[in-house]
Amino acid sequence: MKHLLTMADLTKKEIKEVFSLAKKLKKENKKNVVHKLLAGKSLGMIFAKSSTRTRVSFETGIYQLGGQGIFLSSNDIQLGRGESINDTAKVLSRYLDGIMIRTFAHTDVEELAEHGSIPIINGLTDSYHPCQALTDLFTIYEYKGQLSNLKMVYIGDGNNVAHSLLLATTKIGMDISIATPNDYRPDLEILHVAERWARESGSQVEVVTDPLQAAQGADILYTDVWASMGDEMEKEEREEAFKDYQVNAEVMNVAQDDAIFLHCLPAHRGEEVTADVIDGEQSVVFEQAENRMHVQKAIMVKLMK
Repeated sequence: MKHLLTMADLTKKEIKEVFSLAKKLKKENKKNVVHKLLAGKSLGMIFAKSSTRTRVSFETGIYQLGGQGIFLSSNDIQLGRGESINDTAKVLSRYLDGIMIRTFAHTDVEELAEHGSIPIINGLTDSYHPCQALTDLFTIYEYKGQLSNLKMVYIGDGNNVAHSLLLATTKIGMDISIATPNDYRPDLEILHVAERWARESGSQVEVVTDPLQAAQGADILYTDVWASMGDEMEKEEREEAFKDYQVNAEVMNVAQDDAIFLHCLPAHRGEEVTADVIDGEQSVVFEQAENRMHVQKAIMVKLMK
């Protein structure tokens, strides 16, 4: 593992290795075991988009591993004043042992990886969110004890989270069904990659417009906000488009009795999910949120040690 830009950077074997290490680190964290796996290492954390979970989980995570996280707002570094990504990558590579970046254009992350000489971790772009997808699979494994022979159903916008879930599930051999309006379908190129991976892993992919159809027999139900960062100007338009795509009791009732509910957070109760679902017994969203830190710790060890 040199970088983690998308799920294409990981083999199925490497995903399992990340999960094994994350499980160990999480268990030892509960026992207050002190680690020095990344002692003396520094992670630069570039944020062009605001964050709660990404910043706190990475910053706390590398601290728990004996290293240091350095917060770099795009408004505070020269990147925000016109310095090229090329130059930024070369300079930071001489100071740091790794970079996590949370930004808009995925091409910026690719350029950072191309010109830098240290590992780059994609903390989120408009196209992909691989750390979230890995965390989702890890959380599913904790609750289901397996990853194959399961059906994930994602209801909502075909956004960066949907893209990474498509790639993560099909790589590991899990079925995925996405329910979204036609105007908000996932990127066609990414969907074609997922379909190819599904043929290789023996899983299935479908994209439909009917959420109840998709949710039939689901083992995992997943949703995200209707308007992601950058889409705020479309809020009213999206509320109208997605009004029939809420995860509620009716949707949960057509899933498996032991189905779990996931959400990458932040959540808007009463919009993409009802309070009784996200705060109900089948919801594992806060365990999922905690797991971001443990999975990312494993990723950092794999890349930076």
